[in-house]
Amino acid sequence: MADELEPREQAETAAAEVEAMEALVEPVGELPVEAGVEVEVEPEPASEPEPEPAAEYSDTELKAILEAVIYVTEEPLEAKQIAAALRQPLARIDSLLGELVAEFAKPERGLQIKEIAGGFKMATKPELHDQVRLFVKNLKPPLKLSLAALETLAVIAYKQPITAPEIMEIRGVQGGGVLKTLLDRKLVQVAGRKNVIGKPILYKTNKEFLVQFGLSSLKELPSLKEFEELRRLAFSEEEAEATTEALELREAEPSEAPATPEVEA
Repeated sequence: MADELEPREQAETAAAEVEAMEALVEPVGELPVEAGVEVEVEPEPASEPEPEPAAEYSDTELKAILEAVIYVTEEPLEAKQIAAALRQPLARIDSLLGELVAEFAKPERGLQIKEIAGGFKMATKPELHDQVRLFVKNLKPPLKLSLAALETLAVIAYKQPITAPEIMEIRGVQGGGVLKTLLDRKLVQVAGRKNVIGKPILYKTNKEFLVQFGLSSLKELPSLKEFEELRRLAFSEEEAEATTEALELREAEPSEAPATPEVEA
């Protein structure tokens, strides 16, 4: 009988030990995090940025934009470039470009939009090339001033209003003829008379001076250092021109034949 009960008791004892072990073990998901222990957390996959919404333009607005961007771009613009930059469907850009090309092809337009190398570029019409060339040839030639004229104009620009004697004192040479040239070129004008003995005429620059030198106002005049560089370049060009003219005159003069020595008979 003792032999029969022994296995049963052993089984009960083993079961009790298993229950005791289970009570001591906590679920893995509920393990406490000790202070100072870093727990690695897998990052969530990053979501792709949403594409920017397409700008809303009417057909009229978008055609005006297309005309402007083609005008300001030197290289031919491809339709897909324009569509990507303006965030517009390629089909819509293609359609409006076709309308623009047809509009510029009308006889009353002097420009055309041509498809070149897969892109679009603005240019003058071939049938107007002769008239455009003639117009360019008849344009006013670029302003050319001698070194003396440039110096005098600079003195007036920086010291205006100023009198002729004051200009002469600064430059150290007479400049009546140069001053007359500047007046004829309409780069300077009379600004009244100075209230001193003799009441000499005052001179100043004018609007034509600003136009010729691309200035919006006298505040944009170059510094004296920059002007000195311009003066140096002008002097070099004038010296080179004078040398060229002297060489041309020398070549144009007939060469004298060497005198034949007299031989006594």
